Amino acid sequence: MTNTAIFAAGCFWGVEEKFRNLPGVIKTEVGYIGGITKNPTYEDVCTGDTNHAEAVKVIYDNNISYKELVDFFFKIHNPTTPNQQGVDFGTQYRSAVFYSDEKQKNIIDERIKYFNENLYNNSIVTTIELATEFWIAEEYHQKYILKKKTG
Repeated sequence: MTNTAIFAAGCFWGVEEKFRNLPGVIKTEVGYIGGITKNPTYEDVCTGDTNHAEAVKVIYDNNISYKELVDFFFKIHNPTTPNQQGVDFGTQYRSAVFYSDEKQKNIIDERIKYFNENLYNNSIVTTIELATEFWIAEEYHQKYILKKKTG
């Protein structure tokens, strides 16, 4: 049995590479979610007018839990900077978790509370958003870092 999780934590290339290597992760895809434009392109999203986030869809099995994925997400990026990760600025680089059901939402809420109290001093700005349509990014973005390493 497989499950799906969607995370946005800055440029999707690095985020995908980190999730791709986790035991229990079967597949990753990068794409766009959370905005108003249907079938957006990378160029559309980069304008900041679509409100889409660069995100990673993670397909995983029962060897890893959703809670473990959420915890990993909070450890691989800075969830305290609105619309920014490192040198990348804009709404497409926001920290966001896209949930598909109330169970996922409850886990996200609980983990944000935990990390706020124990690590980030109540400064997490990660948005919790209902998953809408996930638009798969152009092929050249898929496994981008892996391709650069092996290409």
